[in-house]
Amino acid sequence: MKLSIIVPAYNEGATIGRICEKIRPIRLIGGIEKEVIIVNDGSSDNTEDVVTRYRDNHSDFPITYFKHDVNRGKGAAIRTGIQGATGDFVIIQDADLEYDPDEYNLLLKPIIDGFADVVYGSRFVGGNPHRVLFFWHTIGNKLLTFLSNMFTNLNLTDMEACFKLFRMDIIKSIRLEENRFGFEPEVTAKVARIPYVRIYEVGISYYGRTYREGKKVNWKDGFKAIYCILKYNLFP
Repeated sequence: MKLSIIVPAYNEGATIGRICEKIRPIRLIGGIEKEVIIVNDGSSDNTEDVVTRYRDNHSDFPITYFKHDVNRGKGAAIRTGIQGATGDFVIIQDADLEYDPDEYNLLLKPIIDGFADVVYGSRFVGGNPHRVLFFWHTIGNKLLTFLSNMFTNLNLTDMEACFKLFRMDIIKSIRLEENRFGFEPEVTAKVARIPYVRIYEVGISYYGRTYREGKKVNWKDGFKAIYCILKYNLFP
């Protein structure tokens, strides 16, 4: 079996090499192989140079590389990655260092054990490290999760978390549309409507960034998330 690791990247030249270095030595449970798919979403920095140099220097670590000519957004980059993926499972890995690749096995285990079809990571449960940062971001994330749960009838604690792992047949059966950060509420609404789908949640670490360090989500994305929750739940 194979896990496809989709890494959408926009101006992440400072961290994309380090995230590759963290993914490369990981051994997955059940002898699962890794497939890394990096999607350069129209970066204007040295992201492409770093990826190319890393791939050339690590021939034992195959990386599939796609590039958008212009910045289209995280959701569009994820769609490109899914289209090019060949694994049995797929996980989303941000190109920054906020989420730890060492925790892939935490999300894989409920699927490998036969309990789950989809596994969400949660920054709000478990005893893993969490960087203390923005109060209003936390409130916003919890409000968005609460609103999403009202419509989907799920009891998620962190709908907005990056770490989401899907069986490949599940994610490829969904027609995704959102180009930017609306991917999270859209995919949650659409997964929740799949008959008999089994969704699990596990606690994960969170090494958050400040805006000075490169964080890109802002208050406008919060309002877009509300729009997407209403759009994809009320008007499927």
